[in-house]
Amino acid sequence: MTVSSPVVVDRLRAAERGRPQHLADPAPELSWSVRTDLPGWTQRSAEIEVTLDGDPSTHRVEGPASQHVPWPARPLRAYETASVRVRVAGTDGSESGWSDAVELVTGPLGPADWEASLVTAAADPGERGTIRLRTVVDVPGDVVRATLSATSHGVHELVVDGTVVGDEVLNPGWTAYDRRLAFQTYDVTALLRPGRLVLGATVAPGWFGELYGFQGHTSRRYTGPLALSAQLRLERADGSVTSVVTDGSWEATTTGPTLEATIYHGETYDSRLADDALMDPAVPLPDAAPAVVVDADVERLVPQSSPPVRRHESLPVREVLTSPSGATLLDFGQNLVGWLRVRASGPAGTTITLRHAEVLEDGELGVRPLRVAEATDRWTLAGTGDETWSPRFTFHGFRYAEVSGWPGALDPTAIEAVVVHSDMERTGDLSTGDEMLDQLHRNVVWGMRGNVLSLPTDCPQRDERLGWTGDIQVFSPTASYLYDADGFLRSWLEDLAHEQADADGVVPFVVPAALRGGMPPAAAWGDAATVVPMTLWERFGDVEVLRRQYPSMRAWVEALRRTTQDGDLWTGGFQFGDWLDPAAPPDDAARARTDADIVASAYYHRSTRLLADAAALLGHDDDAERYGALAERIALAFRETYVTPRGRMTSDAQTAYALALVFDIVEDEQVRARMGDRLADLVRAHGYHIGTGFVGTPIVLDALTSTGHVDTAYRLLQQTENPSWLYPVTMGATTVWERWDSMLPDGSINPGEMTSFNHYALGAVADWMHRVLGGLAPGAPGYAVVEVAPVPGGRVRRAHATLDTGYGRVDVRWTWHDGDFDLAVSVPPGTTARVRLPGTDDVVEVGSGSHTWRTPLPEPSATGEPVTLDSSMAAVVDDDEVRRAVLAVCEEVGYENARDWSDRGRWRTDTTLRQALQMPGPDAAPRIAAALEEIASARMRG
Repeated sequence: MTVSSPVVVDRLRAAERGRPQHLADPAPELSWSVRTDLPGWTQRSAEIEVTLDGDPSTHRVEGPASQHVPWPARPLRAYETASVRVRVAGTDGSESGWSDAVELVTGPLGPADWEASLVTAAADPGERGTIRLRTVVDVPGDVVRATLSATSHGVHELVVDGTVVGDEVLNPGWTAYDRRLAFQTYDVTALLRPGRLVLGATVAPGWFGELYGFQGHTSRRYTGPLALSAQLRLERADGSVTSVVTDGSWEATTTGPTLEATIYHGETYDSRLADDALMDPAVPLPDAAPAVVVDADVERLVPQSSPPVRRHESLPVREVLTSPSGATLLDFGQNLVGWLRVRASGPAGTTITLRHAEVLEDGELGVRPLRVAEATDRWTLAGTGDETWSPRFTFHGFRYAEVSGWPGALDPTAIEAVVVHSDMERTGDLSTGDEMLDQLHRNVVWGMRGNVLSLPTDCPQRDERLGWTGDIQVFSPTASYLYDADGFLRSWLEDLAHEQADADGVVPFVVPAALRGGMPPAAAWGDAATVVPMTLWERFGDVEVLRRQYPSMRAWVEALRRTTQDGDLWTGGFQFGDWLDPAAPPDDAARARTDADIVASAYYHRSTRLLADAAALLGHDDDAERYGALAERIALAFRETYVTPRGRMTSDAQTAYALALVFDIVEDEQVRARMGDRLADLVRAHGYHIGTGFVGTPIVLDALTSTGHVDTAYRLLQQTENPSWLYPVTMGATTVWERWDSMLPDGSINPGEMTSFNHYALGAVADWMHRVLGGLAPGAPGYAVVEVAPVPGGRVRRAHATLDTGYGRVDVRWTWHDGDFDLAVSVPPGTTARVRLPGTDDVVEVGSGSHTWRTPLPEPSATGEPVTLDSSMAAVVDDDEVRRAVLAVCEEVGYENARDWSDRGRWRTDTTLRQALQMPGPDAAPRIAAALEEIASARMRG
């Protein structure tokens, strides 16, 4: 009889979660998690068994480390297979058995392992055309392993004997092509058969051939023709190896069924031109000519390390609509990124046209926000009966599709929307019991899904879709909770460092640097160089990301020192500032209430402080001292210039206070308290409407809660009027918008040239929701210690936050009912939690296992003192029933100025309602007084 161990190593992985099957790192870090019911379990030691060349070796690790453990054996070689397994011992004397063995496999590991040339077609396919390439392979009967690797200029689809290789799409993705071109590797042994077969590919322009730029000033960023580089390695039973590589012997053509395919404009496919040339060696490739070898730098080649792009799910048509013009529109019920899969039957030559958009305007497809992007697919039927097609070389951001040219009556079940994004593992979730907040959170998740297609983008639909640095800088904490974004963002940071190196340390606005022309340093955008690596260190606990990115972090701060001429403040020059402050007009997104110099200097301090912290962690003591001192000088200059002794900012705006508080530029507790009070007053004065753009939005709730204004934070979060986080929810949004009012209350699209309905930046508030509302935060890098400190408030009476850390699942659940606060926490083995209950400063530290607490927590009183004409305007806005009654009377008497009280910040503590009613006319005050008396009497009656 076998007795199972109470301790089990249940997960073991090499490198990051979600990585491709073939390792990019020959010495991958190892991470594992443990499952046990033993309370408070911690690891004393671990044994790692690595088998290389059939020879096992065992390596002992002392201590609790189970995440990002350095590879203990020799590095793997190219095209090598190894296995690894782990067993652990606890400090309590418990021991596990061996984990299941994990097979590790490598393909080519770099340029030294690459034999293939980059080849193209002799003919020019045109700006939007594609090329097809093939060779015929004689496969011997004793092949034991076949490994295929490929990359391209453009995006490609590989086929072996007519079968598409792998389940990935849009390879090789988008990297800094001039410096880093990724290749993918597949085990294709199962696709081969003895005899002659075809190895081929279709290559479309993709990101490589796209035109980038704005307002008609567009150009190609990457020069040269579409091209493919591929190598097939055949290992035979006798140990011999044969390679098939792209070279001048391959055939190439510009003729094929995919007539056009670009990222922005869509794909055109004619099924009548489909053939079996990539399936059958006997079928000639139309108009073929010998492939042409392209001169290219092989030193750029790197194995892909980030999660591949894949199809994830399909959504059916929710509703078929007919527009006022008579167009047939399909509503999929969710704004998403991907394409349509279509099944149809009709006469040969029938062309079905599919146009995509995120919203409707006046009942028609709202395509104006796409700018010049056509976002249109066209499919011509072959007339062979039931046919199925979907694009492979483009993608769209859409909820709605317009269908024209359909043969006969449209069957909505014949069309489905395919969701496409990088295949990161989902790790975190949150539910609150408040349907609007939960919809906001779902919108944040879908917004992230739509903007992590090969790289972190700003939007997925218009003629942009670029890796804007400012967006991911503010969103990286949220991204790192919702998904294991470690490998995905590490890869992007490598591109950032390459592009930065070409600009003397200045980080481009977008990475990869698709926009031509010199770009000056921009605060909050370029600071992605320091913020994102530190976020990954905090959330995933691997100091290696700081080691790799440290030169980039340092180069950015040094670029700022040159910009400021060694001054202690960053002023003047170009800035995005608090981009898309809701007060900014539609045609000027940078016109914010917070001075751009304040934003710039605050971020100068933050990046310098983060650099000093990274230097200390890495043992660069001189740098730690030097940059720490610089950060202190910046903070001092900031306080002297922008903060009064009484805690007022020279820009009396929400973002200004949030920056100074959350970035710890102001440390004096009395001054911080005054600043927090003023921030709360500002929020109230504007009717609890958001007053921040991209910079202030992620941190304004933290600034309020850290200074004791929890109720204000919740009222701001749960506001439903425009501008607010929940206003888009009231308008039916299923993703986060770029602007607070991307759609106006009348259902029309914001008139600004730049309007997207899928932008995750303003969804960065979800990080506060996870940490503060949900109560789940990192107490040590990688959640080795979990900080559990839920802060209830507003209308929220329960929450459930979960996170699958590298150690296992953390679960935090709380309810607030009948004056009691109940908290349940589940902590994974190998970690501890610091728990702070609301209403107390006491911290309890617990080990792994399940824990519960109950503590008294009185619910806030529903109403305060009766409101009269002599009450402050702040008292009016704090009572929703009173505010509605006052505004209703103002509307009845025609006092239109009352509509602007929130925009003008009139809900003040130093202005009475009577004073605010000087202009409406003689009837307003008595009618309002009567309404207030009626409310007070009703409340007295209970």
